[in-house]
Amino acid sequence: MAGEDQIKTTNSSPGHDAKAPTPHLPDAPQPSQDAGAEKVTLKKEIGLVSACAIIIGNIIGSGIFISPKGVLEHSGSVGLALIIWVLGGGVSALGSMCYAELGVTIPKSGGDYQYVTEIFGGLTGFLLLWSAVLIMYPTSLAVIALTFSNYVLQPVFPDCIPPYDATRTLSLVCLLLLTWVNSSSVRWATRIQDIFTAGKLLALGLIIVVGFMQIYNGNYEELKPSNAFNFWMTPSVGQLALAFLQGSFAFSGWNFLNYVTEELVDPRRNLPRAIFISIPLVTFVYTFTNIAYFTAMTPEELMSSNAVAVTFGEKLLGYFSWIMPVSVALSTFGGINGYLFTSSRLCFSGAREGHLPSLLAMIHFKYCTPVPALLVCCSTTIIIMLVGDTYTLINYVSFINYLCYGVTIMGLIVLRYKKPNMFRPIKVNLLIPITYLLFWAFLLIFSFYSEPIVCGVGLIIILTGVPVFFLGVYWKNKPKCIDRFIENITYCGQKVCYVVYPQPSLPEDDLIACNDAVVNEKEKTLKMQ
Repeated sequence: MAGEDQIKTTNSSPGHDAKAPTPHLPDAPQPSQDAGAEKVTLKKEIGLVSACAIIIGNIIGSGIFISPKGVLEHSGSVGLALIIWVLGGGVSALGSMCYAELGVTIPKSGGDYQYVTEIFGGLTGFLLLWSAVLIMYPTSLAVIALTFSNYVLQPVFPDCIPPYDATRTLSLVCLLLLTWVNSSSVRWATRIQDIFTAGKLLALGLIIVVGFMQIYNGNYEELKPSNAFNFWMTPSVGQLALAFLQGSFAFSGWNFLNYVTEELVDPRRNLPRAIFISIPLVTFVYTFTNIAYFTAMTPEELMSSNAVAVTFGEKLLGYFSWIMPVSVALSTFGGINGYLFTSSRLCFSGAREGHLPSLLAMIHFKYCTPVPALLVCCSTTIIIMLVGDTYTLINYVSFINYLCYGVTIMGLIVLRYKKPNMFRPIKVNLLIPITYLLFWAFLLIFSFYSEPIVCGVGLIIILTGVPVFFLGVYWKNKPKCIDRFIENITYCGQKVCYVVYPQPSLPEDDLIACNDAVVNEKEKTLKMQ
């Protein structure tokens, strides 16, 4: 049958720098090379607006509705809490500028994983990939999905916590629905991201406008300097580090656009533009949202609330207070979509480099979406949601996430030293990564001091990937029975998912070849001098 013939098309190269072994499948016909035939490859369908929506939509998930409580508890005063929110945005901006340089210098999907693999080698890249696929992104997805179901079910159970089975069932339905959408069309997934990002910005905009109205009416007692810096406790350095980590959780996701670089329209232009538009906008929104919260609530009320935005709505919006839980639900729904979209590209990139099963490096022959990678992301999230203690795991995730950021930005400095003549469309001042790394070191040192068990478990999770790397990746001459088993599983997966390897994108290949030629020419010139 034609459909089965399409599925058997597996011998095309996974990518320009692909290291993933192609399973030998008998009688596998080659893909059509007709000039008029449309290539089976990832489509460049993400423009500047959708790129901004991916960054903003991934950052603004559930964090701004949850984290204000944690930041305030550890900072000890309203004023210091607001400073930490601004500082969190500033540090995220420093990190995003470094990622902008890396993203246009190494223009591959996969983000931190691709950069770390290119700079530090396969083992370091695999450990980052292992921790991300095993726990980091599935746990974040599970937390956002459970937050979504809790807010949707809150009106149904107004006087109690929604039942365990109900929240898990609704979370599963939401995950499966968005996995289907992302598997069916990149365009649908980006449109959902655009719409829900606009919705969550409107909801936070409403909070900010109401807050300004409160200030105009004179309701800003907690924001007066004499009250704002009235400490009810003196925070230690360790507590300040924990407050900053809480705020960082709300800003996490600022690097996600780098995971889909190959699907960006004109990435060398739109990647840095989207970053420079989105991070300042999110910092502005977060800071003024927190200011608005303090016009309606005392510090004690905010710290006793498990749903800060809902409490804000109940106090100020009256009949329209239902808008807040709906807004949080919509915000988290968009967050789930964004995490699925970007984390599946991380699995895809890892498989293309030979660090994950080759099936995950394949895309649907008609829709051109990474269906196996999406199914893996969905499955791991469901397992963690049903088996693991999700809210305990998030503590380990925050540490692992921040550790990965620092290693990646350290790689920027190493790459400058190793390849000084490499073509860099954007080249940031070295003070930017150095400043970021100083904050990073401060946070890690005092996080270890304050929460040694959490940080220790986080490191153990990362290091469990070492034996997996040597058995699964480094060990090349495996017994033939294992190779045959992997080939059979891959072939069955292809038939079930209707997937093939993407064909190389010639313009991207030419761009890489041109980049290499420029570097070689510069090196020759320097030697002659």
